Amino acid sequence: MLFLRFLLGGIMKESLYLNTEGVVYRKENTLMFINRNEKKKLPIENISDIFCSASVTIKSGALKMLFRKNIPVHYFNRFGFYLGSFYPRECLVSGDLLVKQVNHYIENEKRIYLVREFIQGIKSNILRVFDDYSHSQKIKYLKELVQNVNIDYSDISSLRSQEGKLWNYLYEMIGKANRRFLFSRREKRPPTNEINALLSFGNTILYGTVLTEIYNTQLNPTISYLHEPSERRFSLALDIADIFKPLLVVRTIMKIVNKRMIDERDFDKRFNGCYLLDRGKRVFLKEYDCKLKATIHHKSLNKKVSYRWLIRLELYKLIRHLLGDKKYRSFKMWW
Repeated sequence: MLFLRFLLGGIMKESLYLNTEGVVYRKENTLMFINRNEKKKLPIENISDIFCSASVTIKSGALKMLFRKNIPVHYFNRFGFYLGSFYPRECLVSGDLLVKQVNHYIENEKRIYLVREFIQGIKSNILRVFDDYSHSQKIKYLKELVQNVNIDYSDISSLRSQEGKLWNYLYEMIGKANRRFLFSRREKRPPTNEINALLSFGNTILYGTVLTEIYNTQLNPTISYLHEPSERRFSLALDIADIFKPLLVVRTIMKIVNKRMIDERDFDKRFNGCYLLDRGKRVFLKEYDCKLKATIHHKSLNKKVSYRWLIRLELYKLIRHLLGDKKYRSFKMWW
């Protein structure tokens, strides 16, 4: 199969984060980034995707080269909210897989199975984050509540309700375990405090990361199971991102907050909300990128793989399930 050959023979590239205003243009067979302070070459052969969280202009010649190299570009506004992506023409397409992907959404029993598996992965990985703070009696009690969340339901609304409980317990844990900022509940539009700002920014970046990985498979990003497919969003990226959110986003936030790598000066509260400033974004992205590159020994493959590869592997597992090759089991941190 195409996706298995790509998995075994491919080389994982890295994300490029452009956090300052500037222009990307083509120079011969490479790309350059320039602004008033710097001029640097962009190693296009090593780039998997580009994240622009500042006003970055990409010239037409550069954009054509990015599309030819199958490199998506994700744009975010000054507050860190996702605006959209320049998504190259899909180079891996499969009509057979598309039909099966739709079929698993339409047939309730098949969809329920996938939704339960996604939530099982979310629950398991949330519990691993709780383990980081198991010395606290308050957090031990919250962990017990997470363990007792029942996801043995046969309708989507009940399963989503149980998933919501898992996230609420995690947010409560963040409020108790972070040693820097007051935080009591999740608020998104707009984020109302520092933790909410970090969560919004981190979740958006992870969404872009997963979307890039979906692009490198034959999956259609608009057909999802836990989240309802709808206009103007790639909802499958939301399904997969939720599995990794506790490990990649929450752990990154807890590290930079509790190690005082970030403080009040890194947030802007002037616009009826709370938003990360440029330095805060750089701190988060540096740690997030380190987590994506961190490697573990994969039991089945018998080799070291990065967290980014784990996201890609999750998509391959989903493909094999949809094709009837092997039943899907969501990623649960085992080490």
